[in-house]
Amino acid sequence: MKWVDVLDIAIELVDTHPDVDPRYVNFVDLHNWVVALPQFDDDAQRGGEKVLEAIQQAWIDERD
Repeated sequence: MKWVDVLDIAIELVDTHPDVDPRYVNFVDLHNWVVALPQFDDDAQRGGEKVLEAIQQAWIDERD
């Protein structure tokens, strides 16, 4: 997975952090959780605020 795979990342986060409400996750934790995903294979430094916002929103949408 790359940073552009926002929906795939969100689905993985739903599975790996089922008890977490993504509305309350700070971007530092979110960034760390994304780069820790086993399927993630991209430059960790490329995960900026805009992509993290998109991932967080997709995660919220997937949970609801």
